This record gives sequence, C-alpha cells and structure tokens, in this order.
Amino acid sequence: MDRGDVGELVLSAADGDAAAWKALVDGLGPLVWSVVRAHGLSDADAHEVYQTAWFRFAQHLGRIREPEKAGSWLASTARHECLKLLRAARRWTPTDDPQLLDRVSEDRTPEESVLDSEEAAAQTERVRRLWQEFEELGERCRQLLRVLIASPPPSYQEVSAALGIAVGSIGPTRQRCLRRLRARLEARGTT
Repeated sequence: MDRGDVGELVLSAADGDAAAWKALVDGLGPLVWSVVRAHGLSDADAHEVYQTAWFRFAQHLGRIREPEKAGSWLASTARHECLKLLRAARRWTPTDDPQLLDRVSEDRTPEESVLDSEEAAAQTERVRRLWQEFEELGERCRQLLRVLIASPPPSYQEVSAALGIAVGSIGPTRQRCLRRLRARLEARGTT
C-alpha cells in the first residue's frame, strides 16, 4: 500500500468509515502477520498477538500523529507484543513431572491476600465488640463465663466451690448469661 493511501485510510477509519478500516486490515494485515511469524510463535500465540496489535491500533487510531506511517506503527506494536509474550513464556517452564503438577500452590494471589486481610480485620472487630459487650454484663455472669472458658475447663464441682454457685444452677445461669450477651450483640448488630 502507498503511504499516502494509508494516511487517508487511517483518517477515514478514525472518522468511523468501516470500509477504510477493512482496507487497512486487508492492506496491512500481511505486514503484521510477517512480523508475528518472524518471532516463531505457536499458531495460538501468533493469532493472539495479531489480534492484540490490531486492537492497540484501534485504541490509538485517532491519536496517531503520522497516519501515513501506520504500517510502521503496526509492525512495531506487533514486535513489542511478540517480545512481551515471549518474555512471559520464559517465566513458565512446561513440565510433565507428576510431583510438580500435583503440588498445591502455596502462593496466594493478591485477591486472596486482600480477602484474607479483610476477613481477619472483620474477625478482629467482631472479637473486640464481643469483649466490649462481655464487659457490660453483670459481675456474676462475667465471673461464671470466664471460669467456664478456662482451658482445660473445670468441672461443675470446681466451679461451684470457686464461685459459691449450686452445681444444678451453673448450666441455667450460663445459658441466661449467654442469652444476655447474644441479645446485647444483636442489639449492636454484631452477630
């Protein structure tokens, strides 16, 4: 294609002329393919780079300063996309080693890390609110619940001796205290 024709076609395509766009693809497509094929990519990668080069061209169509040099722009873009793909491919080494293939990845994606940190922050806030509401319970409930959450948990006989509560009323008192705590948390919207 003549440079002058290319320049006119680029300007027309930038104005929305579909026929001009088709003429550009038909006229400059072989050039883009020759650059892509020169890099020895697989068919799938070559098609991807070809499409990406045209996509980038379409993105910048209205901003190309020298429309008559669109062929050079496309060839350069195709070359950069090929090199980018080849660099990325070097980071990955194909293998058929079953031990490597069966290994679970220990790497966390950025998204998983963010979700984990958000979940941890939310859990920390729930625990903080729980203890805040716990401190608002009566002294008897706080004492009983603290003793019962000890590790290892004491027997009801030990709780009875330590707090002066009848063995038969430890369970019902514990339930009432936990209901009060749950009600306080629900009132605050922290369940």
